[in-house]
Formats: sequence, C-alpha cells, structure tokens
Amino acid sequence: MNHAITADADRVWRTGPIRHQACTCGSVVCQLLHERVMSDMSRRMFAGGLATMLAPFASLYATETGPGGATRPPERPLLLSNLRLFDGTGKAVRHGVQVLIQGKLITALPSAGEKVEGAQVIDCQGKLVMPGMIDTHWHTMLAAIPQMTAMTADLGYLYICAAQEAQRTLMRGFTSVRDAGGPAFALKRAIDEGLVPGPRIYPSGAMISQTSGHGDFRLRSDIPRAANEPLSMVEQVGVAMIADGETEVLRRVREQLMLGASQIKMLAGGGVASLYDPLDSTQFTEKELRAGVEAAADWNTYVMAHVYTPKGIKRAIKAGVRSIEHGQLADEESVRMMRDEGVWWSLQPFLQDEDANPYADAARRESQSRVAQGTVRAYEMAQKYGIQTGWGTDILFSPRGTVTQGRQLAKLTRFYDPMTLLKQATGTNGELLALSGERNPYPQPLGRIAPGMLADILVADGDPTANLDFLAHPERSLHLIMKDGAVYKNTL
Repeated sequence: MNHAITADADRVWRTGPIRHQACTCGSVVCQLLHERVMSDMSRRMFAGGLATMLAPFASLYATETGPGGATRPPERPLLLSNLRLFDGTGKAVRHGVQVLIQGKLITALPSAGEKVEGAQVIDCQGKLVMPGMIDTHWHTMLAAIPQMTAMTADLGYLYICAAQEAQRTLMRGFTSVRDAGGPAFALKRAIDEGLVPGPRIYPSGAMISQTSGHGDFRLRSDIPRAANEPLSMVEQVGVAMIADGETEVLRRVREQLMLGASQIKMLAGGGVASLYDPLDSTQFTEKELRAGVEAAADWNTYVMAHVYTPKGIKRAIKAGVRSIEHGQLADEESVRMMRDEGVWWSLQPFLQDEDANPYADAARRESQSRVAQGTVRAYEMAQKYGIQTGWGTDILFSPRGTVTQGRQLAKLTRFYDPMTLLKQATGTNGELLALSGERNPYPQPLGRIAPGMLADILVADGDPTANLDFLAHPERSLHLIMKDGAVYKNTL
C-alpha cells in the first residue's frame, strides 16, 4: 500500500466535512469502513497501475529482443525457408514449402525456392517448423509460487513472480494458455500491450466454488461467515469466489465476465490438494451449475468444470458445461455422455511420477494414487470413444514443476503416437480455445500454420514422427520462438 496516499486519505478523513460533528472516528464502524475503503483503493490502484509498475521490466526485455519484443520491423514480410513443416493438423510433415509472415499473420505458404520481394529471409537449416504450443489448463498467477507464498504474499509480489514466469513459459514454446483460475487480467493486459513478454492468456478469472468446495481456502476459524461479512483475502484478490445458491452463482459469474473472463471456471467436485473437500465429493447442485452456464451463455461463452467423479461429470454435462477438466475417475457411462453431448475432455498427465506434487500425508497420497490409476484409463477411454480431448498440465504451486511443462507433453507418447499428441497441443487445443466464441480475446485462429492464422511459430531440432523428447529441453531444442509475428528468440 502507498503509505503517503494512505496518510493523505486518513488526514482528509479526520479533518473533512464531519469535523464539526461529535468525533466518531474511533468507533468500530468507522474503523472498519476506513480499512475497507483503504483496502479497496489499494487494490484498485494496484490493478489499474500494474502496467506502470511493470514498465521498467519492459526495457530490460527490450534490450534482448528489441522494441516490443520483435527483432524485425513489423511492416516488413518475413519468410521462413529451408524447413520441414508440421502444420498442426496432424498430417505428415511437409517438405518443399516456405512460410510467409506479414505483421501478426501467416499470409501464404510459398513453394520452396519461390522468391518474395522485400521479405527478410530466415534459413531454418532444415529444422522442424511447428505452431506455438498451447496449454489449456494453466494457472498463470499460481504455477510458479509455493502455496504458502500465494496465501501470504503481497499481490504486487505475486504479479512480479507471475510476469517472470510468463516470460519463461513463452521461452518453453507455449505461445497461448487457457488460464484455469486466478487474477490474471492485469498480467494479460500487460502482455497484450507489450510491456512484458509472455503467452497470450485466455482468463477465467476467479474460480467459482461452493462453501466447503475446492476453491474454499478459508481457515476453520473463519467459519461461520455472516451474510454481511467482508470477503476472504483469496476472494478479494480474485483467486476464487464462494457462491451458494443460484442467485449468488449468477452474481459471481457475471462479475468475472465483467472483468473480462473469456470463459468461466466452476468447481463441481473435490480434489487432491484441497484441505476440506474429499476427492469423491460432488459440488454445486445441477441448478447452481446451470445458473453459471446460462450466465456464461448469455455472454456467448461457456463453463469449464473441475470434476473427477462419474456423478459429478454427469451432473455438469446435464447442466450444460462444455469442458470437463480432469475427470480421471470417469466411468464408461459418463464418457459416452461426453461423446453424445459433444463435451470436451481436458486431460492432464497426473501419473504420480517425478513430475507430481509431493504430499506428506497418507490421505492425499492415496487420492493422488487413485487419480493416477484413473489417468491411464481416462486416456484409453478418450481414444476408444473418440472424445474431443485437450491437453494441459495444471501445474500449481510448484516452482520446480513449471520447467517440466514440455516434458509432460512428451511423456504422453505412451498413450498416443507423437504426431497425434503434437496435434493435440497445437491445432486441437486451438479449437478448444475457440469455444469462447464472442468472448475470444484473440479471434484469429490459433494452433495451425496456414494462411490467415496468427503467426505463432517455433523452429526446433526434433522429429515428431519418432518422439517428442525435444520438447523436454526447450532451451536447447527451440531455436526460434515467434508470437504474433514477433521473434522472441532466434539462435539459428
């Protein structure tokens, strides 16, 4: 908080129009009102001034990448030549083709050897050219910090950590993410305005949770909460919002849409990491879920739902949810329901391996084991029933885990052939992002290399017909990283 501003406001409070009345400044009501106003002023000033706060970082990044992150004049065409092309459709790698970029867009795929007047040519040295990758379950604000830091640190510190991790995310080759919950709006704006480098963000805003749900982070001592009590700190900063009943769900969903959510995240079941809600619990009634779905649909977008169990999955689908997040405990009936209703399955590689979150208590490890066993079966059923399947990581509160982002895609070749898997992380995930419809903040298509697509392109050492191991070491294998036609890395 700016102490000078606080002091000035406090001086006005004590010497303003009420100074001739009997002094009530020390009353409990006035003190609470004063604290609430100051907290709100600080929060609003911080959110509105994030771009200013991050501006000094922009000059540091510009030193490495040029103004705006680009190493070329934006008006000059750029031609990638001498390459092997994976275009994001899953079709065979193509030879004898080039990629022409004008501004932010791919404009043509000329034949190899064809000259383009005025274009700057980058020789890709026979390397693989592919679309930028997309992680459809990412927590921009929460991935790279420990949970205790997230619960106790100043919001400004969290934004600085998230801005640094956003740059690292881009440098791993992820040019877009669907944020699955957290106060990412201001960082999204800073990235879009070129103040800091990072992936484009599809923000969900605060996760919508019932009382005792997967997003209820309050302490036991905070219970019960009276109807007129202030929001908890987690709610105030926008990580999660607690809503009980259809009316409250409508309000909280509409608030996130007002703030700029491209889709809504509702928590329809228990989890592994949360304190109070068991993994098998079902959360929100069908009517409550439907209230959120209808509010989102009125804004021409959709609801994604965190849920694991068959009961929760079926309830969410009946309510109109368009994307099941996790769902590793699904049975065949609930998977067939996904297929019949055209619902997406957003799966993550929860395999209780070296990339998994460590848990000290036996109960959480047991839940983690159940989910890991379910993950194997989930990938099998997704393919058996032809479910539209997105890929994401859901790395959360794990500074050491974020570096595994590409590896967590590469290791899934135990379930998919590499070309199908790479399509899932590019073209297929681009289709999942497009579910946001009129609320899509980046309306040009993503995830493929074709005329009219946004120029999100990687040049890599690797052969996706053999494996995806090269994605596990992006610092070595990625030689060029481009987003929106701007080059952020080029070691060719």
